[in-house]
Amino acid sequence: MDSSAGPDSAPSAAPGPGAGDGRGVRPADVAREALRAARQEALRRRADTTGRKAGVRRASRPASAAPSPTGAGSGTRIADPRARQLRELIAGAFRLPSDDDTDSDTDSTGTDNHTGAAAQTSASGERPEEETPAHAADPSHTPPPARPADPPPTAPPTGRGHPDARRHPATAAPASPRTPRSMAAPGRDGELRRTFPTFPPTPGEDEAIAETWWGNAWVTALEEGALDPQRLARGRGYAARGHVDAITVTPGLVLAYVQGSRSRPYRVQVRLRTLDDADWERFLDAAAERPGHIAALLDKELPHSLADCGVPLLPGPGDLAPQCSCPDSGHPCKHAAALCYQTARLLDADPFVLLLLRGRGERELLDALSRLSAARAARAAQDKGPAPLPGVRAGEALAVRTLPPLPAPLPAPPHPEQPPAYPAAPGGPDPFALDQLATDAAARAHALLTTGRDPVGGLTLWQDAVRLAAARPGSGLTAGSRSLYTSLASAAGRTPTELARAVAAWRQGGLEALTVLEEPWDPPAGRFDRARPLLLAADLPAFRPWRNRLTHPQGHVQLRLGRTGLWYAYESEPGRDDWWPRGTPDLDPVGALTGLGTPGAL
Repeated sequence: MDSSAGPDSAPSAAPGPGAGDGRGVRPADVAREALRAARQEALRRRADTTGRKAGVRRASRPASAAPSPTGAGSGTRIADPRARQLRELIAGAFRLPSDDDTDSDTDSTGTDNHTGAAAQTSASGERPEEETPAHAADPSHTPPPARPADPPPTAPPTGRGHPDARRHPATAAPASPRTPRSMAAPGRDGELRRTFPTFPPTPGEDEAIAETWWGNAWVTALEEGALDPQRLARGRGYAARGHVDAITVTPGLVLAYVQGSRSRPYRVQVRLRTLDDADWERFLDAAAERPGHIAALLDKELPHSLADCGVPLLPGPGDLAPQCSCPDSGHPCKHAAALCYQTARLLDADPFVLLLLRGRGERELLDALSRLSAARAARAAQDKGPAPLPGVRAGEALAVRTLPPLPAPLPAPPHPEQPPAYPAAPGGPDPFALDQLATDAAARAHALLTTGRDPVGGLTLWQDAVRLAAARPGSGLTAGSRSLYTSLASAAGRTPTELARAVAAWRQGGLEALTVLEEPWDPPAGRFDRARPLLLAADLPAFRPWRNRLTHPQGHVQLRLGRTGLWYAYESEPGRDDWWPRGTPDLDPVGALTGLGTPGAL
């Protein structure tokens, strides 16, 4: 490189890795140097605009200051005219948007908004509210955190610039105040204080606010006493969009917070004159005069006759006295109108809210009406006196009278009627068991009517349970009979197995067979002694006698003699002594064994 070259011919290379080998100027180095200078200028301009560090003079530094190239013998700034032109060209292209532009746009928009509000004020006489962004009225909106200020401009620039200079503006955005979800205190409610939750938004603003006649009377009192219909329309829109917070009702006062166009809601209250003791006495007398009045109040209804009893329950035009913390001096303002419209919806659901506004709570009124009704009933009964009791003179009662003969008894039906079918129901009784009980009761009633005696009236609980189980159709233990056997055995204090054995005996020979099963006895000589030779004559082995029983030597067949002279056959597994009734009873012991098998098998 020629060391005698002039300043214009000096290499215009930005500092970089290749600055020391004497090559030509690279466009990328020039662009990087210009971008660095533009960033420094933007930082200084933003800091001066916000004024956060007013009064502190920043160290003056040329906008194009940059480290000198590290090339050999190169200690002067780049003075190439082409580099200066390129730097001026891209300085504006890479300039970051400052807060001044946003503020200017906001100011111009706010000016337009205030101008429109002033025009509206001139038309309706309403003072405008301060306009805020749309998200300021949202209670769930969380304001963005304040961003830290930029580093001071005197900090030495790096090769690529500060990485956070583009993301963090110089000033922190002011945090908008958060509105709580509800400013009511339902925990403080009592007999004379009730808090109602926020009404959800309604689909349309043109729908009727109230549905009952007393709710519409409240709306009529509001609209006829208003001075500006436009405020009522805006208040109706606020109510339809759910801008009214939870409503607190106390005697003579309705209180709520209404969200307007500002971020902080307005405190709105509507006052109504309470009734004195004389008015309440007239109202209670009118309500207790008719029982239908008390029933209507309990059904959350307000009869016309009760409202026309001479006591001013419903407000008239001018009776509602609204008060709001907003700067609007209208009567009412739109916030108070919104609260009144929502109060009409409360009155629709519960007319006791109107009575609470007039000074008395629901429980107090109901107790007073109960006492008054009881006192009226007692006085009426006392004034009426006891009713004369019908009687007969003593002479007539003691006189001899001839009574007419009784009518002939009706003929008995030929047979018991079939009981009606009982449908099955989950958790209900078994329809088959219920049908069996009904059929048995009909048969016993028919027998008692025709014969004059109950055939099973002398049975014990256990015997009657065995009779009912034996009357169940079918044989063996099925699902239905097992349930019946379990319930009957539990009622009689026995096991289902004992009941099943007793049922087999009952089916074998009725009550006598059940007695043979359960009660051994000592028969007299004669019939019992003649049974053994008869068995031997039938080629049967010699049976072992015990009381009224004759047992096969192998222990699987047994004969039992009943008190009526009948023989009952039993079977068991050999050696187990588990005897079950089998066959049909017979006067001949050999005939009783006939149904058990061949003589060879016995």
